[in-house]
Amino acid sequence: MGPLLTIADAVATHARLTPHKLALRDSHRRLSYAEWDARATRLAAGLLGLGLAKGDRVAVIAHNRLEWMEIYAGMARAGLLVVPLNFRLTGPEIAYILDHAEVGAVIAGPGFCAMVDGVRSGLAVPDARFIALGADTDPEGWTGYETLLAGADTAMAFPEVGPQDHCALMYTSGTTGRPKGAVRAHGGSTLIALATALEMGFTRDDTALLVMPLCHANSLYFGTTFVHLGATIVIDDRPSFDPEAVMKSLAEDRVTFTSLVPTHYIMMLSLPDAVKQRYDLSAVGKLMISSAPARPDTKRGIMELFPNGKLYELYGSTEAGWVTLLRPDEQLSKLGSVGREWAGSGAIRLLDPERREVADGEVGELFSRTAYVFDGYWRNPEKTAEAMDGLWCSVGDMARRDEDGYIWLVDRKSNMIISGGENVYPSEVEGVIGQHPKVRDVAVIGVPHEKWGETPLAVVVLHQGQEATEAELREWCRDRMAGFKCPARVVLVEDIDMPRTATGKVLHRVLRQRFAPA
Repeated sequence: MGPLLTIADAVATHARLTPHKLALRDSHRRLSYAEWDARATRLAAGLLGLGLAKGDRVAVIAHNRLEWMEIYAGMARAGLLVVPLNFRLTGPEIAYILDHAEVGAVIAGPGFCAMVDGVRSGLAVPDARFIALGADTDPEGWTGYETLLAGADTAMAFPEVGPQDHCALMYTSGTTGRPKGAVRAHGGSTLIALATALEMGFTRDDTALLVMPLCHANSLYFGTTFVHLGATIVIDDRPSFDPEAVMKSLAEDRVTFTSLVPTHYIMMLSLPDAVKQRYDLSAVGKLMISSAPARPDTKRGIMELFPNGKLYELYGSTEAGWVTLLRPDEQLSKLGSVGREWAGSGAIRLLDPERREVADGEVGELFSRTAYVFDGYWRNPEKTAEAMDGLWCSVGDMARRDEDGYIWLVDRKSNMIISGGENVYPSEVEGVIGQHPKVRDVAVIGVPHEKWGETPLAVVVLHQGQEATEAELREWCRDRMAGFKCPARVVLVEDIDMPRTATGKVLHRVLRQRFAPA
């Protein structure tokens, strides 16, 4: 692969070409491209000055804020890998990732230092490398982010970083109860940006509003696109989604693009007409909806709310990047499909268990070949081998292709539940509930929810002679898992009522028919 710009190179380029142009904004701060470049350089120097070296991993946990983009650029300049942590994770979940990734430093935003303190004793990380964002004074036992930047020696020599070097280690929820770390390279990140700009027609004149968490691939991939173009990025830094506040930002910042999940759109559409009419949304030219299926009335409502907004829907993954795109003119004629291949994304194969292609209309495992595929799972060659078939990548989704070449997902990621845009794997939830001393067996399925799309439901069999309440089991989950993973309902059944195969495996399909009929 030839030389491709990293995100740090892109920021530096626009700092030369358009130094005073607004690059980043959240509700507290604004940075020009020149200011962004200077702060990213100071961060890179500060981290290397702590003894970190090219290839080391640095974990980041924080709500959305401008510093996320400084960190992505600064780490690229230093040759370090970002390990973005979902801010909804609990202490034990964070501890596992920090240990598995063998992180050399941790950056934590307001409200997360105490959680990290609870697990830091098990990490081989010097105290100076625990870095606190957003504090007026440096918390005890932590280095302040601004203190680190202020003391950085920017005259130091930075390592040479190329397209083959790794930029991120992104953990995805594991189908076996443990998350897997997808390793991504700078070259792939840049190619996703170029493909996105090519397919969707973005330019340097765009203004993007990033609402999805910046620890997620969605915001990272779209954010990288606008950085390479030299456009403006507005970051929604509210800790929870506020539909009217987002509409206000779309109007006041003259935003031309944003990417949201169906739940977000539904919340905006549910606002009173008098509220919706306050905001001029005419600047919004393109909209993305992803992460969960959207109903026809939702899509029609979006088109009415945004008079100039062309609606797109994508399917992709942290590992493969963008795979398919449903374009604006296809939204209602191919409702339910995730579209066809992105421009420049390669091709799609649907394979049977023997890795033979299935005919159109038949269900097979979806493999994609993209120029920006991940480089494998960190310290997990077995799972990497499962995901890759030569140049082809799969994350376990089952799909069918119609006679027009459109892809229809059938079963997302081994029965994955998508709740409010977050991926919930039943096996991970089952693993936590199964640790309860009173639980003999458990199966978790997704059931429809008006607001969140789906929520987890746990069907539980207790050990003989044991008694437990739904509240007791839900409380057990809340102490051990992120809230979005916890079952909204727990149903207690007798062992005889748990449907199984001849070999004893629980039939999730039968449970869905029983508790979540279509």
